[in-house]
Amino acid sequence: MAAAYKTIIGLEVHVQLLTRTKLFCGCATRFGASPNSQVCQVCLGLPGALPVMNRTAFELSLRAALALNCEIAAFTKWDRKNYYYPDLPKNFQISQYDLPFSSEGWLEINAAADPKKEFLPKRIGIIRAHLEEDAGKSIHDESGRGGDSKVDLNRTGTPLLEIVSKPEMESAEEAKAFLEEIRLMLREIGVSDCEMQEGSLRCDANVNVKVTQPDGSWAATPIVEIKNLNSIGSVERSIRYEAQRQYEQFLKDKITLSPGNKTTAGWNDDRGITKVQRTKEESADYRYFPDPDLVPVLVSPAEIDHARAAMGELPAQQRKRLQDSPFTLSAYDAGVLTAQGRHVVAYFEAVASKAGDAKAACNWIANDVLASLRDRDEEIDRFPVSAERLGNLVLEVKKTGLPMNKAREVYADMLANGGEAGEVMKKLGFQVVSDEGQLREIIRKAIGANAQAVADFKAGKVKAADRIKGAVMKETKGMANAETVNRLLVEELSKSA
Repeated sequence: MAAAYKTIIGLEVHVQLLTRTKLFCGCATRFGASPNSQVCQVCLGLPGALPVMNRTAFELSLRAALALNCEIAAFTKWDRKNYYYPDLPKNFQISQYDLPFSSEGWLEINAAADPKKEFLPKRIGIIRAHLEEDAGKSIHDESGRGGDSKVDLNRTGTPLLEIVSKPEMESAEEAKAFLEEIRLMLREIGVSDCEMQEGSLRCDANVNVKVTQPDGSWAATPIVEIKNLNSIGSVERSIRYEAQRQYEQFLKDKITLSPGNKTTAGWNDDRGITKVQRTKEESADYRYFPDPDLVPVLVSPAEIDHARAAMGELPAQQRKRLQDSPFTLSAYDAGVLTAQGRHVVAYFEAVASKAGDAKAACNWIANDVLASLRDRDEEIDRFPVSAERLGNLVLEVKKTGLPMNKAREVYADMLANGGEAGEVMKKLGFQVVSDEGQLREIIRKAIGANAQAVADFKAGKVKAADRIKGAVMKETKGMANAETVNRLLVEELSKSA
């Protein structure tokens, strides 16, 4: 049965660049400074003050655009976008309009319904990525008692990279995947810290739905732009809500998309609803014109090559490499490691190289090391269990057959006290019983003492063997080689049968 409607999503992502100073002046961009303490004549728009472009901001933007597979314009200019907000002191924003420095790119995401089970690649087109300055911040008294509104202009003039996707995402989950990939990639290439709680990554979501008609055609609802979403979770929740709201509204009024009926909406995360705020302006309403105070920017092939070299390995390239020889990880495992950043991937590679077992190394990192890092609020560079030591622990487990619960005790001791895996095993008294003759005798005694389990096993209840195995592990205090016990137990039970 065909779906009742199809969701269409385009995202506008605003990324604050990792610069020490603003886009057109020397004011600092430090987060958390006292209100209006990081301003000057230029970012306040005082008469006679002239802007000068921040070269580092442009270089970082160029790096990001190349990572997004965009085409780079050899010539780009600055434009004034005219509108009034209390926190926009010049009454215009310096941005880029008809000649952005980059356009026509793409970003690959995992569009699988269950990313834990499969990787389904999907390319989302990028219309443009352009550089612009941020506005300030209005702070409103929301107590309901009619208090004052205040303006903090510290953020005014902060360099922003605006990334505008094509409307090619079809679910809230795809939008989430797109944002997560953007955030990971821009962090890895050193363009932005992408801290959404600090406002250095913000997102507007353009959402509408196409509703199936009796004749099989589609009817598109008016687009709603959901503004200034400040977490990936709120992006996902707001899109899911808005799509269903539009579908239900269409069933009532049958209003379809037409020029001029695009609106903006705010998202109330506490109530889980969107609220329409105003009709959306078109480009002509902003009265764009070239900024007369800034010269155009010319980009040479050498500058592009330099920016490309500064990117390093991108997350998508890293995921593919981890799935190839010599590691041959699954798409899911490669994604888990890559999502933690380059330093964790380098740690994994060192562990896998030492242990000679990429899958075991990945499991230890995904299940134990990452949990320890979260608990300790620590980065991998300062983690006390070095990659070489963890690799040695993996080797000891493989060599001795140390049960995993005991191996985790060794790991915990190494984490708390240092030391090598072999030394810690001796200290804790972990001597694995692996002699086959000794184990066979213990298994025979366990079989003799568990007649009912043997009878159940002969009756076809295969799980009954676990009771006998449990008795063997109890006798050896959990230090029997599990693989050897399994093999010998099957042999002995077959004899008794």
